[in-house]
Amino acid sequence: MRSRLKRSRSDTGGETNRIRCGCEVRVPVIRKRFGQHFLEPAWVDKVIRAIDPKPDELFIEIGPGRGALTRPLAARAKSVVAFEIDRDLAAALEADAPSNLTVIVEDFLEPDWYMGFDPHQVPRVIRVAGNLPYNVASPILFKLVEQHRTYAANGLPFGDATVMLQREVADRLIAPPGRKEYGVLSILIRHRAHVEMIMRLPPGAFRPAPKVHSALLRLRFHPADPPVVDRAVFQAMVQAVFTRRRKTMANALLAFEKGDRTSFPTPAEALAAAGLDAHRRPETLSIAEFARLADVYTGKRSAVL
Repeated sequence: MRSRLKRSRSDTGGETNRIRCGCEVRVPVIRKRFGQHFLEPAWVDKVIRAIDPKPDELFIEIGPGRGALTRPLAARAKSVVAFEIDRDLAAALEADAPSNLTVIVEDFLEPDWYMGFDPHQVPRVIRVAGNLPYNVASPILFKLVEQHRTYAANGLPFGDATVMLQREVADRLIAPPGRKEYGVLSILIRHRAHVEMIMRLPPGAFRPAPKVHSALLRLRFHPADPPVVDRAVFQAMVQAVFTRRRKTMANALLAFEKGDRTSFPTPAEALAAAGLDAHRRPETLSIAEFARLADVYTGKRSAVL
């Protein structure tokens, strides 16, 4: 695959170049603002076995860092596309990159990487792996959910994501209704993906050791379950009521009722139509119950408009 690593100014103010071009590459340094914590060699094999890459799969790797997972993935998979925001790390990785590795020096959250694939050479499945920076883990997860929707709409086989992230985030992703960790992230991600905890990792699994524990999760993407009439209404309603998570649903829904109130039922009307007790709190509702409630709002608004 072609490389997109370019000669450009590094984050330290110097030039970053490719070794295979005969140029020296700066020894990468750890940059805290990128949330960099590199996986120790003793844990690499455990993580690779959990990912279980196959020869006919294309992997998108987020934040390859020093390449601890990148090289084993490239050795087992059809190809790897690695997004690295740190130019020095990207240059070092590209210096001895195998032919099936593409290093892209960009923030994963910025590009529309759907455009980077040749429709005539679609792999059997496109998978994601990575050690997610703690400070942007949630935005990355939401982007993956949206990318699955885009890929599915275009008939491309976007499969799963096996990622390392802060255990606190992992606990929120897998929390059932009624737990304090259950909230917006739990609902919006699990509405579009099955989330599985694979293993927990101690701080010592990384260098430098973070102050928190980590976890390896697998997200298996699927169509919205249950389906909703208007995805934007569902998302906005969930986000709104959890700004008042300790209130009753009758009160929490007031945070969602913005704009022209004539286009919405009252909270009592909406909850009754959805068959929900107005005295329950947001953190007790299941994903299916939120979906049912969102469709009540969608139906009422459509009837008025």
